[in-house]
Amino acid sequence: MILPKVRFPFFIFLIFIGTFFCSCSKTTPNQTALKSVTVYEKYITTAEDFYSKGVYDSAYYYYNQIRTQSSAKEDAEKIVYALLKMAAIQQTQGDYVGSEVTATEAISYFKNKIETQYKVAIYNSLGINYKNLYDYPNAITYYKKASELADTPLQKEIMQNNIAVVNMDQQNYKQAIQSLESLSKSLIAQANLEHLARVLGNLGYCYYKIGDNRSGMVLKRALKIRQQLQFEYGLVTSFNNLAQFYQRSQPQLAIKYAQKSYAKATVLKSIDDRLSALALLMEISTPLQVRNYTKKYLQLNDSITKVRQIAKNQFAKIKYDATQAQNENLQLKTDNAEKALALEQEKLQNYMLFFILLLGVILALILYFYLQDKNKKEKQAAVYESEIRISKKLHDELANDVYQTIAFAETQDLQNVIQKETLLDNLDKIYRRTRNISRENSPIPTGETYESELKEMLSSFNAAQVQVILKDSNSIPWNKITEEKKIALYRVLQELMINMKKHSQGTFVVLRFETDNKQCFVNYSDNGIGIKNPLQSKNGLLNVENRIHAIGGSIIFDSKSSKGLKIKLTFPK
Repeated sequence: MILPKVRFPFFIFLIFIGTFFCSCSKTTPNQTALKSVTVYEKYITTAEDFYSKGVYDSAYYYYNQIRTQSSAKEDAEKIVYALLKMAAIQQTQGDYVGSEVTATEAISYFKNKIETQYKVAIYNSLGINYKNLYDYPNAITYYKKASELADTPLQKEIMQNNIAVVNMDQQNYKQAIQSLESLSKSLIAQANLEHLARVLGNLGYCYYKIGDNRSGMVLKRALKIRQQLQFEYGLVTSFNNLAQFYQRSQPQLAIKYAQKSYAKATVLKSIDDRLSALALLMEISTPLQVRNYTKKYLQLNDSITKVRQIAKNQFAKIKYDATQAQNENLQLKTDNAEKALALEQEKLQNYMLFFILLLGVILALILYFYLQDKNKKEKQAAVYESEIRISKKLHDELANDVYQTIAFAETQDLQNVIQKETLLDNLDKIYRRTRNISRENSPIPTGETYESELKEMLSSFNAAQVQVILKDSNSIPWNKITEEKKIALYRVLQELMINMKKHSQGTFVVLRFETDNKQCFVNYSDNGIGIKNPLQSKNGLLNVENRIHAIGGSIIFDSKSSKGLKIKLTFPK
């Protein structure tokens, strides 16, 4: 069963921004210093206009100008507001790690006199980031901090609902229900239908997950309120929830709701919700329809992954360029001050000119080496922080699964088919988690090193029991193959090798590459047990077929062979 993407926390974050900070484009917080107000007003209108139009890279640039050029002592609230909007932009682009860094930077300004609503929004933003990074304890911690500072009952209930969503993500449905039932009966929720609809949507989904027969009634009530309010984003989630609710009892109705969810998400340009709807349609549709939905899912997922990576790089570059410009400006001011001092001293005492110039050079060198050393330390700190984050992700996501799998293997009879299959499922989970982490940090190179990277990946499946042989890989003109086809071929071969290792029981694999004037061919063969029906296989081969078709290619399975599995891949140059 597919868990729908719960959009609630992010929408509340946008409500905070709209409610608390929309006036920033018209007036400035604590208008005290005329010089700083001029800097702020120079950029804020442009930044807000770009933000409202969804031109996020330009909006991010101008918010960052406010961040770097405002005085930390006199204009702390302006900087916090700019950082808050920058963090929100990074969230919309899926850069949760970058958004976390930006929001955390805002906390450093809390030692100044900062309005409570700013702190609530920052803590809420951090809660959202940690939730999406699967760091649930930290997510709850920051939601609680936001709740403690919230100055209205509605804000406090919103934070309680956010915490319930985190419990839902951890499948603690009964714990979430206790909180959501209380919220659904509160006077605050009855007076705010949008808030009530979110609570009911989450409550109905929890009922569904534990098999409570109240689920359908509550989910329909949430849908009715959202239709009444014309709350478009909420309708996406309601349609998705109801599709899952009817998945087993009324499949055709489930497909209808999933299609509504996809259509609404498409109009709203919500990529994540479109992917969620497509994933559900892939699960509940007929085999004939699945191929079309799978193709759409793969294309959309590959596209958004690339776009978001470009956005992450762009945000990092904007910050880096601004910091460099700021350092250069400081250096220029220092140089000008030294020159002015030298000229003044020259007027007073000509005989001290040499000493002053020498002193200026020494100071410049000291400053230069200081900045060099500082920059080096900052880079080292950034690398260290990145390593810690990756290490923590590996520990949190993989350590428990690995330990449990080892314990299972040591205590169970693996000759038993059911126990063996359970072990394989556990190993598959560990593999998928590892692959997801790897994908986040290791994109597929498609340049001149592609062939060597492909060979290295295939050779990595060599083991004491398995021998992998590659023939004539250099016969393919890799420099003429498009990036899209290289990525697809890489993924296809990777999944074939994984399938071999998991299911074929083979000890010998041969991959032969060929080409003619128009097409490229890859012949795969092993001496394993083979497969009876590739199209109904759940071990990844259907996904292989969809990927090769997506680039205009074809795949032929020779399942009649008594000597293992033979597959022929064909795709145009």
